[in-house]
Amino acid sequence: MKILLIYLIAINITAYATYAWDKHISKKRNAWRVPEKNLLLLAAIGGSIGALFAMYTLRHKTLHKKFFLGVPAILILQLILMALGAKNYFIDL
Repeated sequence: MKILLIYLIAINITAYATYAWDKHISKKRNAWRVPEKNLLLLAAIGGSIGALFAMYTLRHKTLHKKFFLGVPAILILQLILMALGAKNYFIDL
């Protein structure tokens, strides 16, 4: 359980930092940007809270439908899966 918590903290910090970096770079011309699929992948592998927090605190990617709808949908799915996992964990005790 402790390893999972450390992982979730690390991936959410990474997601936030990556979204912040992409926002910073977006203001420069001809600069390498983080691919959108990588930003969404960070949310999908557990960084959805960090991604969502970055989207709204930095006002980044909030007008793109795949982010506006996708990141909250990923978070909801992750919360459902976590609730089901917790339910099964406590039933097995």
